[in-house]
Amino acid sequence: MEEMMMDAGVDRTVYVKPIAVTDLPREVRDQAEGLDLLYAVHDAEGQQLALVGDQKLAFALAREHNYAPVMVH
Repeated sequence: MEEMMMDAGVDRTVYVKPIAVTDLPREVRDQAEGLDLLYAVHDAEGQQLALVGDQKLAFALAREHNYAPVMVH
């Protein structure tokens, strides 16, 4: 995950969204190691902060960096 700063007044919510590997660029698909689904973590402005292979890992990673993860359907 990119460097994350704890600024007062900054929205600490991040959004976890499932993404089909087939919808990703070839270079990412090649690194997906047989997975069909990955989980993207985005900040409130929509910037992707992370792309991981497990929903629980996405939530744990967000919390580890003092973010409040929310699942997007």
